[in-house]
Amino acid sequence: MAGLLAVLSPAAQARESSDESEPPGLLGAVPAALQSSPSQRVRVEPDIPPSLRQTLDTLVTKTPSPDQVWAARRWMSEMEPRLARFVSDEALRGELLTRIYHEARLAGLAPEIVLAVIQVESAFQPEAVSSAGAVGLMQIMPFWIRELGRSADDLMDPWLNLRYGCTILAHYLAVESGDLTRALARYNGSLGQT
Repeated sequence: MAGLLAVLSPAAQARESSDESEPPGLLGAVPAALQSSPSQRVRVEPDIPPSLRQTLDTLVTKTPSPDQVWAARRWMSEMEPRLARFVSDEALRGELLTRIYHEARLAGLAPEIVLAVIQVESAFQPEAVSSAGAVGLMQIMPFWIRELGRSADDLMDPWLNLRYGCTILAHYLAVESGDLTRALARYNGSLGQT
């Protein structure tokens, strides 16, 4: 399978450009990165490892049944008061619970597990950064951008961070044949200590 294509932003193109001089005249007002041909502004990303590709391919959305919609609403009603001590804004709390439920189900995870991971990893602080460099709600290590995403992905975006975290946890659960303890240990980076 061919690598993924990533369209570089003008700023990224400028950083990757080795020629720092600007042409004189009217073209001098146009950023150098935009003066290059489109093929020079596209970079081929490395292939995704097969085990990760298999996990990603299994994450397919379906239209929820009325029973699933009811279960989601009931879950959110039960979790909302528990989350209130961490997230005081009611609208944000509702949106966060909705996103957690959706991303967890999309990844085939129990939403309660995702909530627990967020509580342990960041205490629901979307701008948290660990001493090891893990970022955001689910404390994603930046190397995962190369494995899963696009070079322009911002792990400080809580919704994107949530998607990464659920996908990574689902991957580790698949690698560990459903053993949640070992999958969580891998997620935490401490597999050898279980």
